[in-house]
Amino acid sequence: MIKWLRHIIPVTIAIAFTVSCQNTEMRKRPTVVATYSILGSVVKDLVNGNADVIVSIPNGLDLHEWAPSARDIENINKAALLVRNGLGLEAGMEKYLDAAEKNGVKVFTASDHIIALHTETHAREVEGEHHHYGDSDPHIWTDPMTMKKVIDALVPMLNNELGIDVTVRAQNFIVRLDELNRHIAETLSAIPEQKKKIVSGHQSMGYFSHRYGFEMTGVIIPSLSSQASVSAADLSNLKKAIMENGINTIFTEQGTSPAVARAIGDETGVKVVELNTHALPADGSYLTFLEDMANTIVKALQ
Repeated sequence: MIKWLRHIIPVTIAIAFTVSCQNTEMRKRPTVVATYSILGSVVKDLVNGNADVIVSIPNGLDLHEWAPSARDIENINKAALLVRNGLGLEAGMEKYLDAAEKNGVKVFTASDHIIALHTETHAREVEGEHHHYGDSDPHIWTDPMTMKKVIDALVPMLNNELGIDVTVRAQNFIVRLDELNRHIAETLSAIPEQKKKIVSGHQSMGYFSHRYGFEMTGVIIPSLSSQASVSAADLSNLKKAIMENGINTIFTEQGTSPAVARAIGDETGVKVVELNTHALPADGSYLTFLEDMANTIVKALQ
């Protein structure tokens, strides 16, 4: 019996030590909460498995209307770092993000590090509170060079707050963004200049249009938010703009009523094409997202 114990005790101690080390390692892994999938994809690429990345707004859901659950709020309050877009995009969770920051959670706001584009002022009700979107466009991810500035600013925050060095990963990411930007510009050059006009679901394509020389001719929902209302006068003005500018495609997107888009298409004789402007593709890559968006536009307008 004693001999048996003599053999089993060292093994037991070794197993316990291994489990203890694994548990310690798991406890030491920092957690980053990114508000939506595209920011989450960028953060995941940068941390490369050295931190847990939680995305609050599930991929494919409308960013403009989503509100967090109790579990989401708990994740926000326990994060080593919060990464959010800003400019009113996360209207349904702003008060929780602000409260976490006041309680000492470190917050990185992507739009603080870019030159925001501007449009009309809009407002809406969220959970009984009045939120102004202001005239700053929050859809910064549609321009890779704008996101490049976000990454440059995010790197030191990740390094300092998470205790990991993402500098090399960031440099590699930026090289890929530069290459993709050149590729997208070349791809879009196949569209004749007179056809570089976009009619979209809501005002979500400003950064893309500014980067690649498109004219935002009209929108189905004249707002930075897909949740705003649309009037008969708005639709009448849109139809007029479509006819006067020789538009041949309406891009419908997340949050746009397919029925309204089809009705406008039928009345004006133009085709309706679905354009993914807010959600990651199946591979979860931000780079693939941008390339797919450019390819859809070229195919529709060429």
